This record gives sequence, structure tokens and C-alpha cells, in this order.
Amino acid sequence: MKDKLLQWLNWALVANLFFVLFSFGWFAIALVGRSLNIPLGFDLWYSLWEPVFTPALGILMGGAILSGVIGWVRRKFAPKD
Repeated sequence: MKDKLLQWLNWALVANLFFVLFSFGWFAIALVGRSLNIPLGFDLWYSLWEPVFTPALGILMGGAILSGVIGWVRRKFAPKD
């Protein structure tokens, strides 16, 4: 059960990582478009920053820390052969 939960957590973190990378790519492209006066969705991206992208970044950072702590605890209390 623990392994299944950790596997799900790792899968969710990978999916969240790709979402964050996608949002960064969208931001970069939209910022270039804004500097060239081409509407590529910067205003939409900016309106989604607080309700969507900020929590996704927080979940990614928190999940990475949690995954690291769980791995450290498992290694610390693993039976020594």
C-alpha cells in the first residue's frame, strides 16, 4: 500500500512538472508576442497566474520536499542487511 501511494505521488508530481513546464513555455512565448505586439495570450496567462499556476508551483515544491523526506525516512529506517 505504501509503495502504491508513493508511486501515485511520483506520477502526480511528474504530471505537475510537465504542467508547470508547459505554463512556463506559454509564458515565454506570450511574453515575446507581447513585446512584438502579437496577441499570444499573455493577458489570459496573467489572469490564470494566481488561481492556477501559483498553486501548481506550490504543489510541485511541496511534493518534491515530501518525496525527499519520505525517501530519507525509508533509507534511515530500512533494515540493514
